[in-house]
Amino acid sequence: MFRYKKIGYVALNVSNIKKSTEFYDKMVGLQLVEENENGPSFFRCSNDHHNIVLYPSTREPGIKRVGFQMENDAELDLAYREFVKRGLQPVEVEKDELEELKQGRTFRIIEPNTGLELEYYSKMMHIIKDFVPRHTKIERLGHVVLNVQDVEKALDFFTEVLNFRVSDHLGDNAVWIRCFPNPLHHSFALIKNKENKLHHVNFMVTDIDDIGIARNRILNGDVPVAFGPGRHEPSTSIFFYFLDPDEMTLEYSFGMEEIPEENGRDARILEPGPLTLDRWGGKPDPKFASTGKIEEKIKSSINI
Repeated sequence: MFRYKKIGYVALNVSNIKKSTEFYDKMVGLQLVEENENGPSFFRCSNDHHNIVLYPSTREPGIKRVGFQMENDAELDLAYREFVKRGLQPVEVEKDELEELKQGRTFRIIEPNTGLELEYYSKMMHIIKDFVPRHTKIERLGHVVLNVQDVEKALDFFTEVLNFRVSDHLGDNAVWIRCFPNPLHHSFALIKNKENKLHHVNFMVTDIDDIGIARNRILNGDVPVAFGPGRHEPSTSIFFYFLDPDEMTLEYSFGMEEIPEENGRDARILEPGPLTLDRWGGKPDPKFASTGKIEEKIKSSINI
């Protein structure tokens, strides 16, 4: 099967591009690379041209797509051939959009259980100057979590077709998965819910103090806190969740288990209950993970 390098970027639909651009720049602390009056705003927290893209939209705010970077061109081509064989009908991104995205060859598929668009590429413009944090020392885009109606069916697709590996699960209620062979405990997670939608987008930080400082900055900025600080049992991460201007949930986290490519541990069956979500016994706000429509696309057929 094909091999990933990492989760590369997340594209979000926002209701007020000016307001959200200012928020992700000043409050979240990403670096604004490029903004367009009537088009997307590109942000980075690495040497990649972008790790977050905000699109102005008249649709309900939510997630537009998720981009994955493959290890190299050969792995990208291998993934393309596999998806064709599976009946996923991958669509090549046209030249004009590739120029806007500053990416090499790129194609997209639709995850058939949620309708989420997934993008695959191996090359993106490398920014020479390192990312310099505005305040929070963001290390990388960490992961995306989705609310899904059928965790078991979605998991089958991610593992059997997309070559993800399971790190931990709570029966058919939740599962944490990683894009192989990336060692981070999860680059994606699936949480059972009555509707398919975004749960949250995560940014990993380098220092535990960033969590506490971020909490106070968020509170002082009158930004709604959604959950935390606390500690997750699955990944051991210390977390803090807050809401963006459209009330989509964002997370800072510090620390995460890494599972090696060779001789990594087996997936665990975790005890259901609130302490799995937060060892410290915290409770999320009702608005936690409640907003974030998946942009509707035509679903592909698939042969598993």
